[in-house]
Amino acid sequence: CPVQYMNAIKEAEAYDGPSLIIAYAPCINHGLKAGMGLSQKEEKLAVECGYWHLYRYNPLLEEAGKNPFSLDSKEPDWTRFQDFLKGEVRFSSLAKLYPDTAGELLAKTEEFAKIRYNTYKKLAE
Repeated sequence: CPVQYMNAIKEAEAYDGPSLIIAYAPCINHGLKAGMGLSQKEEKLAVECGYWHLYRYNPLLEEAGKNPFSLDSKEPDWTRFQDFLKGEVRFSSLAKLYPDTAGELLAKTEEFAKIRYNTYKKLAE
């Protein structure tokens, strides 16, 4: 989301101290089945399905008596989560080599993503 990205940069720049911006950026080792030319679509899908969450922490808000944590992600479409994982060779190759174990691990990956999202929702309240 370009607006979220710009807000994060503005807040980081305005803060008089160290700032950190962490972004999801697919690389060749992820093995995007759609190809690296579509990495921006992959980034968007990562957010939409709940694999990657958009949030900000601004200490200046805390100083103003406001919640410093902002969750910018919408509620994920969890039905797309497993398809997202299967769209990257780093995950799909596990299913080819160890189908029984892979199913369990990919399900746990989704479970942990849901827990993380719900934790972020609570922090943002």
